[in-house]
Amino acid sequence: MKFRYSEWQEGKRKGKLTFDELMKLFNQLLLHSNGSIDEALAWMTELDKEYNVFDDKNGLGFDDFLEWLKKEGYIEENNDILALSHKGSKRIRQDALKEIFTSLRKRSLGEHESPHTGQGIERLSETKPYQFGDQAANIDFSSTINNAIRRDGLDKFNLKEEDFEVYETEHMTTCATVLMLDISHSMILYGEDRITPAKKVALALAEMISTRFPKDSLDVVVFGDKAVEVDMADIPTIAVGPYHTNTKDALDRAQRILKRKKNVNKQIFMITDGKPSAIFTNGRLYKNPYGLDRKIVSQTLGSARACRKNNITVTTFMIARDSWLVDFVKELTEICKGRAYYSSLNNLGEYIFVDYINNRKKRFR
Repeated sequence: MKFRYSEWQEGKRKGKLTFDELMKLFNQLLLHSNGSIDEALAWMTELDKEYNVFDDKNGLGFDDFLEWLKKEGYIEENNDILALSHKGSKRIRQDALKEIFTSLRKRSLGEHESPHTGQGIERLSETKPYQFGDQAANIDFSSTINNAIRRDGLDKFNLKEEDFEVYETEHMTTCATVLMLDISHSMILYGEDRITPAKKVALALAEMISTRFPKDSLDVVVFGDKAVEVDMADIPTIAVGPYHTNTKDALDRAQRILKRKKNVNKQIFMITDGKPSAIFTNGRLYKNPYGLDRKIVSQTLGSARACRKNNITVTTFMIARDSWLVDFVKELTEICKGRAYYSSLNNLGEYIFVDYINNRKKRFR
């Protein structure tokens, strides 16, 4: 497990963490432990032995914190088994979102908008002459009356159709997103935990969409030997396994999900650290972890080509620089006319969030 260190602040004493600060630490450990509350609490006791994170003298001890978690409704206890509650799941998403937005505080994310004007839901300050079909609720009465007075004067006030002006409205796009997370074995190889930052991004993205863009949709698919849909509440429990990388199965499942959506824009975000190394043929798993197997690559690129045909944008976030991965992603991106980024684990969230917000300003079709 890795920890991020920051500059020492003189006067900041050990053992003075508030319940909220302890909660943030607890949530971080929950992601590392794949949602295991018992394991996360055990890690906190180990950290306390080393760094005095609890403060028993001031009512901020381990038992106090555990009782606070139950009292606040973040965890539930049934038959001595601790489980994360709905409120606890939401708190994890909120903390993940806050962490990413804090790193983006110097950026201007803009709004969820499109450059196309029309009968939308967001009123602009600009006005235009009334046209048949414009909504009466958008009439600018001040400009309309001024037009009539300007033409005939106040004494001969006579309102005509050409006097009417309405506010421009901005078409607000909606977007259906499938976030694909690679859970192949390489995501935890060489002592680097790549899956926890990916899960944190998924949690933050889910919270942002549900609170800021409720008309959008987000689905999460994990892929190793095969692709599986994951419920939002189960994101913290996502774990890496001894799997290969079946990118084709993930792209196919993502397309089936998006086919059901009625959103204006449809896109796939893929977070991966490995080249495709498996496909299904005649119901059986065909795998080759060595190099770029042309049979696997060909069929995977075929799925990418189908995404382009179905107006689905594929954006790949590479969290490794393996030459096989780079070569494959370059070819996939060219075929589906998508985008690709190399991202370190520290700025993965920034890349994805900026890309997501910016894409709301245009139509994919």
